[in-house]
Amino acid sequence: MHEREHVVNRYAGHGAAWPPVAGAAVMATGILSVGLSLTGFEVVSVVALWFATALWLLLAFGFSALLLGDRRRWEATADTPPALTAVAATTVLGVRFELLGLTPVAVSLLVLAAVVWPVMLIAVLRHLPRQAPGAVFLICVATQGLAVLCAVLAPEAGDWLARVALGLFLLGLVWYVDALARFDLRQVVTGAGDHWIAGGALAISALAGSKLLASGVWSGGAATTLRTATLVLTALDLAWYAVLLGGEFARPRLAYDVRRWATVFPLGMTAVASLSVAAATGVGWLDTLGRVLLWITVAVWLPTSYGFAHSLMGHSHDPASSVGGNRRPPRARR
Repeated sequence: MHEREHVVNRYAGHGAAWPPVAGAAVMATGILSVGLSLTGFEVVSVVALWFATALWLLLAFGFSALLLGDRRRWEATADTPPALTAVAATTVLGVRFELLGLTPVAVSLLVLAAVVWPVMLIAVLRHLPRQAPGAVFLICVATQGLAVLCAVLAPEAGDWLARVALGLFLLGLVWYVDALARFDLRQVVTGAGDHWIAGGALAISALAGSKLLASGVWSGGAATTLRTATLVLTALDLAWYAVLLGGEFARPRLAYDVRRWATVFPLGMTAVASLSVAAATGVGWLDTLGRVLLWITVAVWLPTSYGFAHSLMGHSHDPASSVGGNRRPPRARR
């Protein structure tokens, strides 16, 4: 098998009953819950939150069981970017629980994510290949997830947490540049879903910027710079959205793959970022755009959820089985 194909399959977690990339299901459903709450659909939002929480608990149990039962396999899994979905998913849930006013739960999730993040990030950074699929951008997403949660909790904890959030925000941008240099651009037309994180990482960066602006800690030139950076990140995210959507039309990939959760998350994150940036900067048309993009996210979330449930019920042993149960042609054996 060529090195490139080996990297793609390893990052996808093929062969694992609950591959780490399935953590993107928690991220996607959690951010959808946030978006639904911001647009006034609170009841549906809470239902999505509890679904995401249940998935998070199952993934946490599976990851812990693997650590205790097969340390070597756990280590082989933990040094790939998809493992960082554990951190990102935890921060997304923390943000949603804070919106519910459950600050102690949000703080607990922040502490947990902050403890796990450096350990896993260092392991991942030590094993990054020169050329990688879209999952490589999770080094940015996990870092910016912490930045967002810190910024959201800053009004409760104090300005010091907003400054920590700013440091994480800047570090996340550094990791984005590094990931972009490693990203295999062919994934735009060949990727199985995680290539969308190239845009999603910018979306969560823009969201972090908007939350930093909303914290009210910065004023004058610092606030202007932060506002400009946030709007630039939003524009770049929307540009990636258009490019990635074009790639989907150029080469449709309709079969279900667990990595499609890593498509739903960027879609939802772009919607939430647009809503949040509109509120923080006063650019009104972004609010309208965010609402439209949110319903696009819902439309993609539904078949992805069906495919996920279908695969878990035992109709397919392949994490890349189709939504409708029709399996893709088998790959040639080595």
